[in-house]
Amino acid sequence: MKIVIIDYKMSNLHSVDAACKKVGFNSVISSDPKEILDAKVVILPGVGSFKQAMLNLKNLKLDTCIQDYVQTGKIFVGVCLGLQLLFNKSEEFGNHSGLDILKGEVKKFKFNNEQKLPVPQMNWNQIISKDIDWNKTYLKNNLNNDLMYFVHSYFVVPEDKSIILTETKYGSQTYCSSIKKDNIFATQFHPEKSSTNGLKIYKSLYNSVI
Repeated sequence: MKIVIIDYKMSNLHSVDAACKKVGFNSVISSDPKEILDAKVVILPGVGSFKQAMLNLKNLKLDTCIQDYVQTGKIFVGVCLGLQLLFNKSEEFGNHSGLDILKGEVKKFKFNNEQKLPVPQMNWNQIISKDIDWNKTYLKNNLNNDLMYFVHSYFVVPEDKSIILTETKYGSQTYCSSIKKDNIFATQFHPEKSSTNGLKIYKSLYNSVI
């Protein structure tokens, strides 16, 4: 089973690759559009700036490659920044266009002075079920309120609320922490850094395609 982890020079590739191999995937790291389009499963990870990520994707001609891959209907997974890049715009350090595969915005955490919560959020936090049946998703072996590991200052606000799979609370902010739309599954948290709970997601993904 060929699974490609997209390398666009700013992501935690090796931890994602290690998680994939642990559950049985024969995963490869690549920035070759042909190899990506030939894959059965593609993962877009990411850590860092939205603007720089889009510049890198465009310079490597991976923006159109990702858009074309999603149109094939094959499984596409986004992680952290890889979730945010799927949307059409971000307010991170100005206004920047994303891949425009999903409609919505990327917003920054904003809290009043009384809360004094650190931004970025760098901790374990709960994923809370929305109205989508987890049994039909890669969360089918997870439980409502499972803890996952988050590292982020921004979060997505989808226009279509029906694609929101889970939400998470950070202070007064309740935000989208994962989405499911047709062949796209993407998370704000890092499954590859979320111990057993995160590996359950990769195992469910593996079991769905073997």
